[in-house]
Amino acid sequence: MPRQTFTDSVGCTYPLQQAPLGGLGAGPARAVAEAGGLGMVAATGMSPERLEETLEAFGDTAVGVNFLVPFLDPDLIEVAARARLVEFFWGEPNAGLVERVHSAGALAGWQVGSEAEAVAAAEAGCDVVIAQGIEAGGHVRGSLGLLPLLARVLETATVPVVAAGGIGTARSVAGALAAGADAVRVGTRFVAATESGAHPLYQQALVDAKPEDAILTERFLGAWPPGSKHRVLRSALEAARIFEADVVGERRGVSVTRFSSAPPHAETTGVIEAMALYAGQSVGAVRAVLPAADIVRELMRGTLGGSGAGPLSERVHE
Repeated sequence: MPRQTFTDSVGCTYPLQQAPLGGLGAGPARAVAEAGGLGMVAATGMSPERLEETLEAFGDTAVGVNFLVPFLDPDLIEVAARARLVEFFWGEPNAGLVERVHSAGALAGWQVGSEAEAVAAAEAGCDVVIAQGIEAGGHVRGSLGLLPLLARVLETATVPVVAAGGIGTARSVAGALAAGADAVRVGTRFVAATESGAHPLYQQALVDAKPEDAILTERFLGAWPPGSKHRVLRSALEAARIFEADVVGERRGVSVTRFSSAPPHAETTGVIEAMALYAGQSVGAVRAVLPAADIVRELMRGTLGGSGAGPLSERVHE
């Protein structure tokens, strides 16, 4: 039997998943969903009530929920399963979590950084696997570039595979799909969307940056496990290194400490340039701050979408 397509699986038109923008709100997600992609909500730090309210705003559009395993609140899983896809990141694939998602009526996904993790995700029963190359912004799981990783994952894949890392142009979308990916996952471009909660100085830094300005580090660790690699703008790392105080800013009355993992939201005050300015190597494609729908149209130029209906998607809320 052929693999179910990504668009059929999650019920969207275009083979495009917006990466969850942890700490920056769900602003672009609804616009991405309305434009035909899969919008993603980062559940970390949300209450059940807030997550439920956020998902209700999406109506019938395609939306997914992301959980970071080190910070997972299991009580949120059933609420998250009101979305079409519930995915996990930064942890070994767990069959118990996948079964819990399925029992609540949603599809389960896992973002992986290696072939071994992809195999484990399939064995755990995941419906979607996201293969993340080291070009990605934010936290980076593996050590391979996207294309070598994608080639290995596709050798054994029996479910839709989403390519993530360094994708920010229509040409890179076409390249990933031509390499065999069922869909692409894009984050950095949507940080620079008008609906994003990112601070304007953060967005301008993305506009000004070149691909080589996005570097891997372990410095903006915060509460993440030791050794958690992440890709940020070089300028942010340099500004944080020379900053002499322990606190670089504040958001809603809470201090932002130097080398905190929290990216600067629009409400954040302080030395924005010394905070965690996450960016992937696709940052060179950020030429301006644009509406999320315009970014979707630009990325999907010339790409055919799916129908959004199929056997796998019928599992959702059956």
